[in-house]
Amino acid sequence: MTLRGLVRYGMVISLITFLAGKGSSAQAQRSDNNVPPSIQFSRDLGLADPSAEINITVHLKLKDKAAFDKAVDALYDPDSPTFHKWMTNADLRTFALAGGQRDSVRQELERHGLTILSTDAFGFTVRAHGTIANVEDAFNTEIHEFEYNQRVFRANVRNARLSGEAGNYVSSVAGIESHRVRPLYRRAIDPRTQKPFRSVPLSTDTSGFPPGSTTNCLAAPATNMLKGKTALPVAVYTGTLYPVDGAALTSPACDYLPDELQTVLGLDQVYAAGYNGAGQTIVLVEGYGYPTLEEDANEFYKLANLPLLNSKNFRLVYPEGKPNPDAGILTGWNIEMALDMDSSHTVAPGANIVVVATNGQDNEDFQYSIRYVAEHDLGNSVSNSYEEDLDLIAGPLEQTSWDDTLEVATAKGISVNFSSGDGGDNGLGTPVGAPGVPSDAPHATSVGGTSILNDLYHLGSTITTSWGDTWVYLEEGGVVSDPPQPFLFDGGGGGGESIFWPKPSWQKSLPGTGRETPDVSALADPFTGVPIVITVGTTQEVQYGWGGTSLACPIFSGFWALANQKAGHPLGQAAPLIAALPYGGVQDVLPSTDSSPHNVMGAIVAKSGSTAYTASEIFGSLLEGNKEFTSAIWPTPITTAGPGYVVDFGFGLDSSLTVTHGWDNATGWGTPHGLAFINAVTPKK
Repeated sequence: MTLRGLVRYGMVISLITFLAGKGSSAQAQRSDNNVPPSIQFSRDLGLADPSAEINITVHLKLKDKAAFDKAVDALYDPDSPTFHKWMTNADLRTFALAGGQRDSVRQELERHGLTILSTDAFGFTVRAHGTIANVEDAFNTEIHEFEYNQRVFRANVRNARLSGEAGNYVSSVAGIESHRVRPLYRRAIDPRTQKPFRSVPLSTDTSGFPPGSTTNCLAAPATNMLKGKTALPVAVYTGTLYPVDGAALTSPACDYLPDELQTVLGLDQVYAAGYNGAGQTIVLVEGYGYPTLEEDANEFYKLANLPLLNSKNFRLVYPEGKPNPDAGILTGWNIEMALDMDSSHTVAPGANIVVVATNGQDNEDFQYSIRYVAEHDLGNSVSNSYEEDLDLIAGPLEQTSWDDTLEVATAKGISVNFSSGDGGDNGLGTPVGAPGVPSDAPHATSVGGTSILNDLYHLGSTITTSWGDTWVYLEEGGVVSDPPQPFLFDGGGGGGESIFWPKPSWQKSLPGTGRETPDVSALADPFTGVPIVITVGTTQEVQYGWGGTSLACPIFSGFWALANQKAGHPLGQAAPLIAALPYGGVQDVLPSTDSSPHNVMGAIVAKSGSTAYTASEIFGSLLEGNKEFTSAIWPTPITTAGPGYVVDFGFGLDSSLTVTHGWDNATGWGTPHGLAFINAVTPKK
């Protein structure tokens, strides 16, 4: 049986162990055995290089973890006397171990050849540097490299415990188990070539965004005759057209320029009410940075008529020191940073921006950056457009160290928001185990994805679906497809149920037993995406058709900055507050029933006869059980003769994840929209 089948039917013994432990003392279980169960079904590549140098962060036990958890929960309880009275660094220090116990941990690490890099201001962590051999010796373990689904990660194969009495003071460790953090952007591609559409170089006399996209996503249904190059087969299809201005496949898909995005998100009314993010700071946690970041961002803001960056509203911080200046470009983080900078500033143009850039791409680097944000109070809405691996793969040390880091931020009134992932259920065929890490952490806010389709034939209304793109070829290279040929799932918002974390108290009404993601969603579909400005080589250009939950997360983080401004104080972690809202606090994303009567259907005439296809039959197995979706023909000349490519494009087909009324594993509780959301999450004065 395949791994997909094993997961679907719960036959991976190690995962059953985790599930069985949810109702018992999960924390004790993690302390006793922190070997990742996933190494049992991952390919062992052998011992990690013992001379390789790494950083680790040792999370110390607290004086009374249960009391700390209770105190943090009380900060979010409207009936508590400490409601929204966020902890300071001094408050946090009262929960830390005694100085002598912390010293013993540092001394033990040094005894095994590790160099102490830092201790945080709360007394919660010790960060150290050394070789893998040093770490193996200090923690009495062996570290291997493993491969699963073409991703390589590092993990301990024996329980890792710090030597001596100091081991009694350790809660978790980041960096022993290590996963490479990956940005989650995606770009719309041409169905013919499977490549992105052309970019548009900027000239010095550019005023506004150069032509290259359309926001006219859908047009009225039409009948299309596909004749192809041969006498038979021929076909007739009737349905909605997409995109209105892209029929010849010479331009990118539907895109939103900044002012159009503000309008479709209902932000015009928010700005009219006096809220643009002034006095707030959005923190973007990124990898490396890149040389033309500020220049590219300001060019985008000029084209969009948004406030420019300057020394008063923008900072670039390197907690680990400046990296190689080309590292961000070589790893693709330059695209991520451009997308985050452009979209967050579009939503909250009055907010300050702080970019916190790592000098590495491991999970420990990013945890350290978030801890740095909390320790130095850099901002209260933190955007993280990345994930490291699946909940199915990340083990106890990794998952626990993430949430230890995030709980501190939560205690300080900071919402740390994460992209939920771009692969739907990641091919597992079930939402169990499918969430990405760290968006599944109880003290994270997980942001999923939607598609937003301007619908001209409904008189300017919009259709919002979950983000899940796929298409079927109706004609390929001038030959009518008989039967229609499916293109596999092209990307969709991540979500599902954790097999590691039990449901937090604020999710008690949701199905399952594990932490459910996402909590909320925002625009992510690159086929209804946004442009960015970025320098490629020496040329500054506009690239259309960008999306992914890398877009959704900074959009939501911008909304949270607006909400904090209206509240007049930090609102803290967004997820529990949104979960507590009455229905209507967020805009519920519903199945696409309003558009399904106009979905594409048709018939093929071949030598063997005529075959009719309903909208669902065209997509066949790609539906994965989903019955509600929006489809449209692209390209859509009224008559198509000669060589060509015609596709039936499906929106909202997010693998096995489904949209329902209320919370669902594709879009969470829904998507923020306009002043209604800002008012809903803001306590009445």
